[in-house]
Amino acid sequence: MEKEGEDTPLPPPPPVTENVKPEVGEIPQQQPERAAIPKYSMISRRGVGTNGRRISLLSNHFKVSIDTPDAVFYQYSVSITSEDKRAVEGKGIGRKLIDKLYQTYSSELAGKKFAYDGEKSLYTLGPLPQNKLEFTLLLEDSFTKHETEDTNGDLSLGADAKRSKRSLHSKTFLVEISYSAKIPLKPIALALKGLEPDHGTQDALRVLDIILRQQAAKRHYNQLISFIFHFLEKYSSFFHDDSRNFTDVGGGVTGVRDVSTTMILTPGPVIDFLKINQNVREPVHIDWVKAKRMLKNLRVKARHNNMEFKIIGLSEKRCFEQYFSMKLKNSLGETETVDITVSDYFTKRCGIELTSSASFPCLDVGKPKRPNYLPLELCSLVSLQRYTKALSSMQRASLVEKSRQKPLDRIRSITDAVQHYRYDDDPVLSSCGISIGRQLMQVDGRVLETPKLKVGNSEDCIPRNGRWNFNNKTLLQPIHINRWAVVNFSARCDTSHISRELINCGRKKGIDIERPLTLIEEDPQARRGSPLARVENMFEQIIAKLSRPPQLILCVLAERKNSELYGPWKKKSLSDYGIVTQCISPFKITDQYLTNVLLKINSKLGGINSLLAIEHYPRIPFIVETPTMIVGMDVSHGSPGRSDVPSVAAVVGSRYWPLISRYRASVRTQSPKVEMIDSLFKPLANGNDDGIMRELLVDFYQTSKGHKPKQIIVFRDGVSESQFNQVLNIELEQIIKAYQHLGEVEIPKFTVIVAQKNHHTKLFHSSGPENVPPGTVVDTKIVHPRNYDFYMCAHAGMIGTSRPAHYHVLLDEIGFSPDDLQNLVHSLSYVYQRSTTAISIVAPICYAHLAAAQVGQFMKFEELSETSSEQRSVTTASSIPVPELPRLHKDVQGSMFFC
Repeated sequence: MEKEGEDTPLPPPPPVTENVKPEVGEIPQQQPERAAIPKYSMISRRGVGTNGRRISLLSNHFKVSIDTPDAVFYQYSVSITSEDKRAVEGKGIGRKLIDKLYQTYSSELAGKKFAYDGEKSLYTLGPLPQNKLEFTLLLEDSFTKHETEDTNGDLSLGADAKRSKRSLHSKTFLVEISYSAKIPLKPIALALKGLEPDHGTQDALRVLDIILRQQAAKRHYNQLISFIFHFLEKYSSFFHDDSRNFTDVGGGVTGVRDVSTTMILTPGPVIDFLKINQNVREPVHIDWVKAKRMLKNLRVKARHNNMEFKIIGLSEKRCFEQYFSMKLKNSLGETETVDITVSDYFTKRCGIELTSSASFPCLDVGKPKRPNYLPLELCSLVSLQRYTKALSSMQRASLVEKSRQKPLDRIRSITDAVQHYRYDDDPVLSSCGISIGRQLMQVDGRVLETPKLKVGNSEDCIPRNGRWNFNNKTLLQPIHINRWAVVNFSARCDTSHISRELINCGRKKGIDIERPLTLIEEDPQARRGSPLARVENMFEQIIAKLSRPPQLILCVLAERKNSELYGPWKKKSLSDYGIVTQCISPFKITDQYLTNVLLKINSKLGGINSLLAIEHYPRIPFIVETPTMIVGMDVSHGSPGRSDVPSVAAVVGSRYWPLISRYRASVRTQSPKVEMIDSLFKPLANGNDDGIMRELLVDFYQTSKGHKPKQIIVFRDGVSESQFNQVLNIELEQIIKAYQHLGEVEIPKFTVIVAQKNHHTKLFHSSGPENVPPGTVVDTKIVHPRNYDFYMCAHAGMIGTSRPAHYHVLLDEIGFSPDDLQNLVHSLSYVYQRSTTAISIVAPICYAHLAAAQVGQFMKFEELSETSSEQRSVTTASSIPVPELPRLHKDVQGSMFFC
């Protein structure tokens, strides 16, 4: 066995700041007979890992037992109509009617208990007396006024006003229940034993989930309860009406915390909400375009009639200018149509004198073709109303700060909630013999050995508790920066001081930085222009002062988060000019802050901050022997409710095999809210391929001394269990086609791993208040009984409670052992060049996420017109034309611009 000191280290590759064309050109394109693309299916677990120090843990999973596995649920379709034969929708009125139905007709239903989803489906344990039943029910006025969807209040505009008033007073409903299907409970019982049922698991899970949702609704919890099995990572998210659980996160949004945190709107007058949300003191400063987008689909209560409405938009004109037509009887008793303003209507016909909102737009709470206008000052936001729109960066920061819970506090919250909820009291659940444990599940974990790093002068760097630093150390491969400039967009700071401190800090880390070629301060007059105009003006000054493009532009922004200049600036620099830029917004200049900035700059310009020791020598199992490409894939979607915003797909691929620390990104747009990436292989009419994978495969070939990848490891983020097969047979098929299109016959071996962070599983020390140590892995008890998955907490939880990453191995043709694969995943959490900490998920996925977010900023989608947005929202996602993103300039295509 060779000693470590006798190993020959891999020389770091030269920096690359533009596409390098090898002498052999691109991958030779031949046209041999291609191998058939196989049909892939998910693999089963191949054992468990054994490496690492043993550790006893607790998990927020609870054991489920089923005493009657042969029980069968019967599914029935529910149809509810009013006395005028119109369909009645809405979970509130649906649940009220079904409760009334059970109270009134229990004997006709053989005393069966229901599980009802509030809409179209009802479930019973065993059959009802008949396959089709009809019932007539009466509800009191107070409920139908509040819940009926067609209620429009006393200001209902348009030809259907009379019909809406009739539905307002409707009391009689017809409920039809028709047999639909049988759903056995047995597939869940088999799954709990680790056996693979033929089918039906998801159907049975859905029924049990509905049972607990119904229980939550009856107990007046305000968000659904998701059923937990010890092999599923669902967990409940509900809260009690306790002011101690409410925390203001700013912008008119409140976080409600118990087991997890849910966003709700802070109730109160609409006008107050808009002022807080837009951070203005007076209503005259409200941006009504933003207000319209923010208010859409929110529910309000009108003070003059105490009724609730849903906002669909704002009036085109101000309250005292907005006319509508209404029918009145004249002195002769004849009906005539008159036009009246909203302001006059409330003043003259309702006796309400509007004070402030007469000069503001009205809320439209009607239908698209039948508006119903209400003045803002008469409306307040309904309490406990979920806020589903995207949080701003400031709100997210506030939420993270205020919703943190130490491990012991979170354990207490979970156990208290489980005790309070009393699952076993549910009559439907108990009738099927299902019981749920009330104690946190005990699991065995392992703490993997921390990877050793190599930094400058081939020094060893051993992270402690998932962290390391460059104090008295230099970067492994620092860049020489001799042509750079500094620009300042109105930030109140001394750019000369910043540049001097950056140069001094850089020299300590081994980066030789010359004095900047120029310092450009934005003209105060230019600050009044649009973001695009300000960026254009700045680049005009740069061009005028520099004879040729610099290596780097340091851009100082005034706003620490969400600067409107960021998107136009990045697009101009990376797409139009091909110049690497680093944006900063310095609040306090410290050595640590400047070091973090330099880590990003060095990576972007082609340098290497550190390498894994096994990568440096190199000795990475399975990878060093065979040309292997590592791929990270992610799709970024628009904000909730923005169906007009294209999604952005980003894929990063490793380069300079056998390194696993350097990556190149390729980014494309695709249809909104579509998760599967459709541009991995994109054949053109001329026979060429303009897809993502061609870029990455050619780059791998060019930077790996003419080697073609014989193995490809794919890390995929952002997909749910229901989409795993699509990853294997839609995305993987495209990767293979792109590979074959370059003339290859043999299909490479694949290992495909899905990483999930959007789950609720938590791991805790069985004894001790601290978070689990970095490197903790769990692959027994709380994992799937058959599929190949494991949890890993690679990072150090410094504040709050750590959330492990959940990795699902869908395919492994390369043949990793469980230990080798877990060690590789663990190691990939230490190659993130932007920081000196282990990260919570593998670096290729983080890079893909960063690339999608940054390139997505090139196009200011939020500036689409409101008319366009409304028109697009009623079309299907696939029918929306998807704009192409500007491509990166050739000089930065191969750089890690996303760092």
